[in-house]
Amino acid sequence: MTTTRSLHPMLRPAPLFGLAILALLLFFVLCADWLYPGNPWRMAGRPNLPPLSPGFPAGTDMLGRNLAAGLVHGARATLAVAFGVMAIATSTGVIVGLAAGYLGGKTDALLMRLTEFVQTIPGFLLTLLIVAILSATPRDVIFAIALISWPSVARVVRAETLALRRLDWVRAARLGGLSQTRIALLHVLPNVLPQVVIQASLMVASAIMIESSISFLGLGSRDAISWGFLLGSGRTAFSVNWWLPTLPGFAIFFTVLAFNLVGDGLERWLHPDSRRGQA
Repeated sequence: MTTTRSLHPMLRPAPLFGLAILALLLFFVLCADWLYPGNPWRMAGRPNLPPLSPGFPAGTDMLGRNLAAGLVHGARATLAVAFGVMAIATSTGVIVGLAAGYLGGKTDALLMRLTEFVQTIPGFLLTLLIVAILSATPRDVIFAIALISWPSVARVVRAETLALRRLDWVRAARLGGLSQTRIALLHVLPNVLPQVVIQASLMVASAIMIESSISFLGLGSRDAISWGFLLGSGRTAFSVNWWLPTLPGFAIFFTVLAFNLVGDGLERWLHPDSRRGQA
């Protein structure tokens, strides 16, 4: 009899549920212009239509804008920021962590002091400050969130690199005449990547939460509709039009949950010993 324990970690119910949500989300992101062409900000029907109204599955807001169109196009904007943060912060964290762990000495000390300095600053407050000072374009939001997100990756990569650099095959490569850069990039980095993938999936979830919080407070980008903006603009009408903040809130919740479930599945798959003894 097949049990949950004997299944591949990514085929367990929780990661599969997360993957199903992400697959559905990917469909909406790719088909946004086909499902709801045109400007999602435009007035499309009568104001305050409830969900499941003809032609408006998610209802309309106070200005008659189609909430379903806002959610679908908002998914694209929110995920674009989240994956932009992931790309920049992960790359920065890998470079810093790899250099610190492999080179050691003064380089390690300097880079770790920089990492610790960034981590001592209240991350969300720093993000708000940067976005408020800059023009709050999607690029500015990505930069601000990435600035506080890379240290966690750097610490993980450094720890993995410190363990790997002491192994015999790394010493053999060094004795074989390979340069430090070649050893780090071609031999050490591939063995660190599984942990980086796990951190990246969790970082996307964190970036979605931060971006949504910024937009909720009215400091996000004005160039594109996002889930956080929809949540913030609908919160004052909750007592009358409950769906306006509730549906964007559900979108944020289930997307963050999906990335966390997938990240947990990846950790069980790539590092089975770290979860030994758990279900």
